[in-house]
Amino acid sequence: MEFLVDMVTSVPAGTSEQDVAEIRAREAERARELAAQGHLLRLWRPPLAPGEWRTWGLFRAEDAERLEQLLASMPLRVWRHDTVTPLSPHPNDPGRP
Repeated sequence: MEFLVDMVTSVPAGTSEQDVAEIRAREAERARELAAQGHLLRLWRPPLAPGEWRTWGLFRAEDAERLEQLLASMPLRVWRHDTVTPLSPHPNDPGRP
């Protein structure tokens, strides 16, 4: 099953730039792992307002419970709010096998 996840990150006031850089590096590594495992399919950066930190991700998981486990394993989740939209195939999808 595929899911579109709108990920909005809000770094707490007073967080050091070093802490932000460290958690972003860990997030990038975890994203590479999830991609290698076939769970993270794509990432997009939507148009952003000044100071906004937001990403759209296309994930694959067996079900919503497994997706939640995957999202919870990502380091930025401590500062992030995720909105999950389950996706179902469209009969006219040109990418359908």
